[in-house]
Order: sequence, then C-alpha cells, then structure tokens
Amino acid sequence: MSDVKPTGSPSKNSRWQQIFPIIGWLGQYRRETLINDSIAGIIVAIMLVPQGMAYAFLAGLPPQMGLYAGIIPLFIYALFGSSRSLAVGPVAIASLMVGEAVAQHAQVGTQDYIATAMVLALLVGIILLLMFVLRLGSLVNFMSHSVITGFTSAAALMIAFSQLKSVFGLSFPRSHSFPESLVLFTEALPSFNITTLAISALSLIIMLLSKYRLSFWLQAAGLSKTVASALAKAGPMFAILTGVLLVQIFDLDKTQGVKVVGDIPAGFPILSLLEVDLVLWQALLPAALLIALIGFLESVSVGTALASKHRERISPDKELVALGLANIGAAFSGAYPVAGGFGRSMVNDASGAQTTVASLITATGLALTVLFFTPWFYYLPTGVLGIVVIMAVLPLIDLSGIKNTWRFNRADALTLLTTFLVVLIAGVEIGLLSGMALSILLLLHRTSHPHMAVVGRVGNSEHFRNIKRFDVKTNPCCLGVRIDENLYFANTRHIEDTIMAMVAEQPQLQHLVLICSAISFIDASALETLEMLRDNLRESGVTLHLADVKGPVMDQLKQTDFLDHMGDGQVYLSTHEAMRQLCDL
Repeated sequence: MSDVKPTGSPSKNSRWQQIFPIIGWLGQYRRETLINDSIAGIIVAIMLVPQGMAYAFLAGLPPQMGLYAGIIPLFIYALFGSSRSLAVGPVAIASLMVGEAVAQHAQVGTQDYIATAMVLALLVGIILLLMFVLRLGSLVNFMSHSVITGFTSAAALMIAFSQLKSVFGLSFPRSHSFPESLVLFTEALPSFNITTLAISALSLIIMLLSKYRLSFWLQAAGLSKTVASALAKAGPMFAILTGVLLVQIFDLDKTQGVKVVGDIPAGFPILSLLEVDLVLWQALLPAALLIALIGFLESVSVGTALASKHRERISPDKELVALGLANIGAAFSGAYPVAGGFGRSMVNDASGAQTTVASLITATGLALTVLFFTPWFYYLPTGVLGIVVIMAVLPLIDLSGIKNTWRFNRADALTLLTTFLVVLIAGVEIGLLSGMALSILLLLHRTSHPHMAVVGRVGNSEHFRNIKRFDVKTNPCCLGVRIDENLYFANTRHIEDTIMAMVAEQPQLQHLVLICSAISFIDASALETLEMLRDNLRESGVTLHLADVKGPVMDQLKQTDFLDHMGDGQVYLSTHEAMRQLCDL
C-alpha cells in the first residue's frame, strides 16, 4: 500500500499514474496476470490480423493500413487508456465512414486517397483532445439510443451488402447510397465468378463451424476449455489460410480470375509528417467530428460495460486523451482512424485480459506480422475478407432492439426508423445528423407539451392521483393540477392555454392548486406566464395556489415579487394540506 501524506498532496507516483494508468496496474503485476494478458493479447492479435486487413479493404485502403492501425495506436492506448479490456484498432463503422468521407476528395487506390485517410485520423485525434480540454465529452449524450441503434443497424447492413461485391467476384463502381449499390449489384450479378463464390462460401462455413462447434469438438478431443475456446476464436484466420492455400496451389488467381490482395509491403510503417492543406482539412472536419463522436461513444460504452463486470470504472476524460493520442499516432504511422472495437474488446475480456499489457502484446503480434508474414497474404482472396467483414458486422443489426423500441415508445421508434432509412438512402453522415436533429426536435416537442394531470384524493389517504387513472375524490370548488415538466419558454403557452380551458369548464371553481412536485426549474419566460396566469385567474374569480414547491424553485421565486402579488393565494407544503384547508377535501 502507498503511504498517505499528511498534507494530502499527491505523491510523484500517483501523479504519473494519473497520466499513465498502466503504472498502477504494473505495481500489482503478478506472473498469473502476465499469463492471462498474454493469452488474451495473442487471441486478439489473431483476430485483428484478418479484421484489420478486411476493415482497411472496406475503407478502400491498402490492407497493410489496417495492420498498421493495430500497432502504434494500440501501444499508445495501452499507456494512456483507463480500460483494462478495451481493444483499440480499426472498426467497421469508422471504416465505412472513412471510406465515405475520403472518396469525396480523392480517387480510391491513389496516394492522395491514402494521405487523406491519414489526415482524417489526425483531425479525429485533435477533435478528441479538444473535447477533453473543453470538457465536451457530454456531446455524445445528444445521440440517443434510438439514433445509435438506427445508425449502427443501417451502417452494418450497408457494410455487409457492400462486401457482396467481393464475395461474388463482381466489379462495379463504389456507391455512396444503398439504393444505388443495390442497382449496381443487381446489374453486375449475372457476371459473378463461381470460383470466388465457392471460396467465399467455404470461408463462411469454416467461420460458422469455428464459432459454434469447434470449441465443443476440441474439448471432446481432450483439449482444455481455455485452449479450445482460444482456437475457436481463430475462425477468420483459419478461413484466410484455407483461401490462401487454395488459390496458391491451384493458381486460381490466374486460371479462374479470383481476385487476391496481392503484394503487402513488409516492415514497419514509416513515420512521416502530413501535408498541411487547410482547404482539405476544413472539408474533412464534419466527417472527422462524426467519426470522433461515434468512435468515442462506442469505446466508452464498451469500456464501461466491461469495467462494470469487474466492479470498476473507467474515466471518460482519460479515454478522450488516450483515443485522441492513438488517432494522432495512427495519422503519423500510415494508418487511419481507430476506436475501441466491440467484438474484439469482448473477446479480450473473455480471454482473461487484466491490464492493457494485453494490448501491448496484441500490438507486438501485429508488428511481427508486418515484419515477417505479409508475403503469406499475397494469395488471399478478397472474397474471404468480405466474409470476415460480414461476420463481424451482422451482430450490429439489432432487430430485437428495433421491435422493442416500437412497442415501448413510438416517438423513439420514429427516430430509429428515420435514422435507419436516411443512412441507407443519403449516407452515414447525413443519416446520423438527421437522427440527432429529429431526436432533439422530438424532445423539444415533448417538453413543450408536458403531461398535465387533474388530481383527486385516493380514499382517505394523503395521496393524490390522476382522476383518469384512479378512483379518487374531488371537489368542484377546488382544482388540483400537476405539471410533469420543468417550466420554460417553449411550454408556457401550452400550459397557460390548457389551464384556462380547464377553468372555463368548471363554473363553480374558486381555487386552483398548481402542484409543482415535478418542477425543478422555472425560466424568466415561465415566470412571466405564471404572473399572467395568476392575474387572469383572479379576473375569473379563481385564486391561484402553489403546492409541493421544491427548494430550488422556491429560491427562484423568492428572488422576485411573484409571491408578494399572489393576493389570497398561498404556498402549501403538500397537496394534502392545500386541499384540506381550501375545500375540506
């Protein structure tokens, strides 16, 4: 245990630990921890090799850039990240967004395209660091669960469909919308390559068997559960090796026209500076902002879920710094934007990762791959990479979430459906922004038309409930109205009109009790409306009273002369007290 200084000032070690959380974990490191981290790191590296190449392929980038994205960025995150299990690297959604954004400024396959993707990583990193400096991590709160579900489901569908081009061995231009891709795919389908499709189908079978049956078979053969589970997670690598061997042995790339990855440069990426083109940077800024927000949200969501399993917490601020620096590292090391991957992180945790040393081991595995093993992937069929991507993104299509949202809240379902459709039709950026805008508009509409309930006494108790839901007692000379929302400029007109309409329907009414139990804030516009409501009721022969006023609201009212001009109106501690004194209810 560390000594506690009487002055309360942090020790030098604790200050360094605030910057590098890994120092705290290494201070309690044990042999068993190293074994667990090593197993997890190796398993994730085996996953990341095919996924990295496949995701780079999805972004329209050379496969080695997907491998590079798992080296320097992973080393940086391991030093600065606060999550023990988060596996940072290339991810499907960000890869799709990178491809969509970069294709608007450069031709796929050119050096400009690669350079633009690297600039995008730099901008994402800068934005994340600025979010930390300005404490803007809460920006992700504007993306509701419905928006995220609609966005990820549509993006995953687009990603999966885009890979059918490689799975079937087709050739047609890249499209930015799902309908256009569907038309191009349909037109090109008659010219599919039967050999490519057969290899893709075999890869799919291998991955499905590895995922669902291999562990059981291996345990039946006598292997331990740990080893069997680790080998079962290597399904993508088995599929890749099978595809490479088939193409190489039978010369399928030459005799049958099977498209392969080709040469992948060996060795580490060359650290380099990026050209400063302010016009290009400004054009990429909106896409970089969305990629940063989505990447941060996905990373924090996964990291929080994994930390909760172990009764720990992660620091969103530290995640902003770690992810920001990781993306800047990606930019200068020949890679593109990175984030915490959902599937890999789950595998990392399930495989026993206890610290970010597992990430260091994963990065080392990727480094060894680019140093010595890239020639092995020359004959890798692109259709196999397509299957790897499809298998990775299919779990993101949340059909059960869509159905549950529809049953629970139709407004949220509308947001989800709108986001889903606009992403498919207009693209990921416009779709995401449309979903966020619609969710904010629906929130404003909901709060501008708050739920208001006329209440009555439940039996002889002190409880008052909605007359439409409970069998309650009321008195025609006294009306109790509960407003279930804060009062602000957008809802004051609706509240005033609704209350005056209630009063007009009750000619015997003498007292109106405004129940404020759900009100925590009143703005200046709402105060003015309350004053007008008080005066209008007085002209109608009705006295306005308040009940269940919260402390912060009462503090606000005491700063004004509203209470002094209530006349015979009173402020009651509870609805029960108000009704008992005003109308003996």
